[in-house]
Amino acid sequence: MTIYQELQLNQAGSKALIKSSQSRKEKVRHIAVYLLKIFITMAFCMAFVIGYSTIFGDENSVTGVVVLLCVMVFRFADFGIYTPHALSSLMAVFAILAVGPRLANMGNLFTELLVNLACIFILMVLGCHNVVMANHSTLVLGYLLLYGYDVTGMDYALRLAGLGAGALLTGIVFYRNHKNQTYKRAFKHLILEFDLSSVRTRWQLSITFGVSTAIFLAGLLGLPRSMWVGIAVMSVLLPFRRDMKERVKGRIPGNLAGGIVFLLVYPLLPESLCPYIGVIGGVGVGLSATYGWQAVFNSLGAMAIAVSFLGVPGAVFFRIFNNILGSVYGLVFDKLFHGSLNRMSQKNTLADS
Repeated sequence: MTIYQELQLNQAGSKALIKSSQSRKEKVRHIAVYLLKIFITMAFCMAFVIGYSTIFGDENSVTGVVVLLCVMVFRFADFGIYTPHALSSLMAVFAILAVGPRLANMGNLFTELLVNLACIFILMVLGCHNVVMANHSTLVLGYLLLYGYDVTGMDYALRLAGLGAGALLTGIVFYRNHKNQTYKRAFKHLILEFDLSSVRTRWQLSITFGVSTAIFLAGLLGLPRSMWVGIAVMSVLLPFRRDMKERVKGRIPGNLAGGIVFLLVYPLLPESLCPYIGVIGGVGVGLSATYGWQAVFNSLGAMAIAVSFLGVPGAVFFRIFNNILGSVYGLVFDKLFHGSLNRMSQKNTLADS
């Protein structure tokens, strides 16, 4: 395997390659390539987000994060349909990301619920037809990040410009990497194959209603950072339900551990290092092969941002509490949701007979 091929592996693949090394020299080589990959990735990500912040303003650094996620993910992931049609879906997705979060923040809890339901449903139908690609972890996450870091006025105008540039960049990368692939499905099949009896459709609806109602519940409870609840629900509502409990087992302890580490370390850090906590967390995510450890390091950057308005104890408490609430809510919602659909199917079957 060449160095370039090794650089394309994910964390689990790199660690498996290191583990299977036949000699110390080979192991050292694989470790060096792995660390090089982490360095290159983090340097590129930092440069990209900093560049976006410089052009579109510091308040829109999250826009750079969302665009970066889309560019990196859609190099490899597809929508499962004819590429030119997929490009149309991608542009519609960016339109939702540009308008939806702002609309959700403009109204009361009930209008917010309706906007979130509509927008997340469209994102799931247009971008998540190919279940294996797990595109929801990019599209719905991007929506929730933009929702949670809302802006107004000139900052919003700059956000629109940033997302427009991101749509163009992602579209170019997507077309370049997928133009030679052959698909039997077209855009119309996204609608024609919507079927309540299919696993895919049920999963799309569970993400739509689960995430939207979780944010609504967090709003009713007056919880800060309600997007954390929504992200937790999104992360545990997997298309293959047998994997859900394992995901919860990784997310809750991971956020607990991350909160404890942050609570112990943050007060001891020099003020000059505090802005780099997110970067340190990103490096940790890059070195983590399991979801539990990724949850630990992901939580560090989120809490570092929240400290400015929640304080250290508040940031830690609500990061842990919101994630526990979201994870448990996701499990309960999934059971009730699929139970209701199964009863509806049984009634329809009896009626037809």
